[in-house]
Order: sequence, then C-alpha cells, then structure tokens
Amino acid sequence: MATSRTTSTLAALLVAAGFIAAALSFDRIERTSPLAAGSAATSPDNRASHAVIENVRTWTIHYRSHSGADRLAYVVLPDWYGPDNNPPLPVVISPHGRGATGLSNAAFFDRLPAVGRFAVISPDGMGQRLKNFSYGAPGQIDDLAGMPAFAAAALPWLRIDSSRIYALGSSMGGQETLLLVARHPELLAGAAALDSVTDLARRYGQLRQLPCAQSCVARWGKPYGAVLQSTLAREVGGSPQEAHEDYAARSGLSQARKIAGSGVPLQIWWSTEDKIVFDQEHQSQALYEELLRIDRCAPVTAYVGSWPHSREMRASELLPIALSGFGLMRAGSKDLPSSVRHEPATRCSDGGSTL
Repeated sequence: MATSRTTSTLAALLVAAGFIAAALSFDRIERTSPLAAGSAATSPDNRASHAVIENVRTWTIHYRSHSGADRLAYVVLPDWYGPDNNPPLPVVISPHGRGATGLSNAAFFDRLPAVGRFAVISPDGMGQRLKNFSYGAPGQIDDLAGMPAFAAAALPWLRIDSSRIYALGSSMGGQETLLLVARHPELLAGAAALDSVTDLARRYGQLRQLPCAQSCVARWGKPYGAVLQSTLAREVGGSPQEAHEDYAARSGLSQARKIAGSGVPLQIWWSTEDKIVFDQEHQSQALYEELLRIDRCAPVTAYVGSWPHSREMRASELLPIALSGFGLMRAGSKDLPSSVRHEPATRCSDGGSTL
C-alpha cells in the first residue's frame, strides 16, 4: 500500500486536481477491463489516488453509473485506516459543484476526516447527457445513494456505519444533496446543502445575467452565462418551457413536501452576497421558508452569512461547523462568526431537536 504524501497548501491541490483527475481517468481506462453493471473496482495509484494531504489517504474507485459509463469516485479515509484496523466509520457523501470533479471536491475536506474519524465519498458523477454538469439528474441522485455500496464493493475491508450516512455539498452539489434527501431519505442521518440552486427553471432564466467581462466574452465567444444556459438545456433536455417537468424533478423547491416529510435533519446555508447564485432569496431561502410552512417542526436549520459563493465549504472556513451538526466534529471546534446568523430547528413537543 502506498504511503501518503504531504502538500504545502490545499490551494496547490485544488489547482492540480483537474489535471490529476484527467490523468487518473486515462490510466484507469487503459489498464482496467470493462466492469459489470453496478460493480466497482479499486485502482490504487502511487502518484495520485492516495492522498497528498497529511493524515488522510484517498482511494480512487470505479463505479458503473446509471448511464452505463465507467466513472471514478474518491474515498477519503484517515491514514491509519486499512484492512488491519477498520472499525465502522460514518460516511459523508459529497457531490461536487458545477464543472468540478470528485477529487477537487474531496480536497475541501482537507484533514477533517482524520480529525473526526469519518470517511468522505466524492464521485465524479454523471448526468443524463453530460459528465461534470449533472444538475441533479435523477440517475445521478440514485448513483449518489449507491456510493456506500460502491465503496464497500471496491474496498472490501471498508466498514461503513450504515446508521451514520450523511450528505453534504455546495452549489450544484448542494442541489443534488437536497434531491438525495427527497429521493432516498431512508439512507441519510443528516444532510447539509450549501449555496444551492433550488429552482432550476428560475436559474435557467437568470444565467445570462452572470457577469462576463470582455476577456470572458473573447474566451467563450459569447457571454459565459449564455454558454451555461446552453449547457443546462442540453443536460436537462431543453428549456424550462420545453421540459418543465424535468426541471421540476431537479429542483429542491418542487420536492419540498418530500424533503419536509423525510425526517432527515437538514442544514441549509446561503449567502446574501453570493455573486454566482445571486438570487438566494428565491433559491435556498425560499426552500427553507417553504419547508417550515409545510411543517413548522421539520428538522431544518439555516445558516445565513455574506461569504463568497461556496467559500464556507472549506476545512479552514465553516465546513467544521456543518460537520459538527452531524456529530462528526467536536461541538465548538470552530466558533460561528458573529456575521453568520443561525436559525436552529424548532423544538416541538414530540421531541424535535436543535441542529
């Protein structure tokens, strides 16, 4: 088994992640025979599939996606964990944001899995038509639900505490976290959706408003928001006017009754200064308010601040607070900044608790 390597900064890992992921994908496809449907195989790699973050080790596994495509997922474990020392671990399923990879997303956790003694599974994902732009495709959500089983099949010595499986993601990853709660509530002990789109049709109409300077237009040949709008329509199967039900199926707000009735403790995080998902009043905030309208005792809590888009999902920022809500980090391990407002879940007579 290869030993872990260290890196000077998390930023260095994030910059390299896209290149590493591309190299891993090429090597695995060349060296591995096709997989049977639903199966997974592990491919340890001395160069990159083992973590370059101190105190954790990252394993690259294969899984067969809902589309039949062979995709990669990254399993982050404390570096002491292995075949000879493998107690059951809690697991965080963490879908990545738009255009990112599982590896770059896993890096946001840095060494927290070692500190909290839990595992992270972050897949590359697969949309209905596109790879890194899945936008909550139903098949992608089902694949997320299958991640614990995929990881256990690929790493037979990995023991998962099935009573402590959580989901956490930001941006598109937050969108897919919400949909995982709606589609597979029986799987989850808790979830956290950060800076999410919850109304995908509304988001489609706003994409052209995203800022794009002259250099940006020169790079893409058109405003970047128009590029994203075209990409979204391609993945979903048309515009909201052409595929209304498909957009609703990918929108947490349209699934609010399922989420409210799921019983899954849910954290919803949003920023009033988000310049990417810039209409959070009608996205994350709207979902939070709708869940409480449906059921004032729903186990949902809100964190509202003014951070840049997805900045809070970093080990050095507010991610430890979200994880402490799952009981994966010691309560008080990081103080909540005074600039962040926390709206705890309502304590109801039936024994509801504060997240």
